[in-house]
Amino acid sequence: MSASLESLASRVSHEAGAEFDESLRKIKHCVNQLTDGQVWWRPSESMNSIANLLLHLCGNVGQWVVSGVGGSADTRQRQQEFDDRSATPKEELLQQIESVVADAKRVLLETSAEELLRPRHVQGNEVTAVRAMIHSLAHFQGHVQEIVHMTRSQLGESYEFDFVAPAAKPGDDE
Repeated sequence: MSASLESLASRVSHEAGAEFDESLRKIKHCVNQLTDGQVWWRPSESMNSIANLLLHLCGNVGQWVVSGVGGSADTRQRQQEFDDRSATPKEELLQQIESVVADAKRVLLETSAEELLRPRHVQGNEVTAVRAMIHSLAHFQGHVQEIVHMTRSQLGESYEFDFVAPAAKPGDDE
């Protein structure tokens, strides 16, 4: 592979890692506003808690990126991510998701351009590493928005926004 393809692969992996980091920052912003009980709260018994979503994200990133792209053994037990009612403290859940994101970023940065294009089997699908990375990142970001919504629903007016766009000044839209 040419140096330019390797540079592109490295840049794509770096940017994906930055997107995982930004999503992780949003998760931490939300979870740090909640109690352990609120992290495990479910809108109804048939719905997930934020904690279950965190476990699910760990499983998905582990399966699709760490295992699927990086080649580690796939030990995921998907249904357990949703069935868990252990009330694991939020600090431990955050450590778990930080760890899997760090592992995923490392795997992506170590993956060559040739390997990014090689087909592999992940969760019964034949995909390239690029496809596995995009799938997992999009999935991650979707559940992050669900976590933000659930946090805002629980906290109402006491939710602390992380970012508020500055007011527009005359001429800003020109």
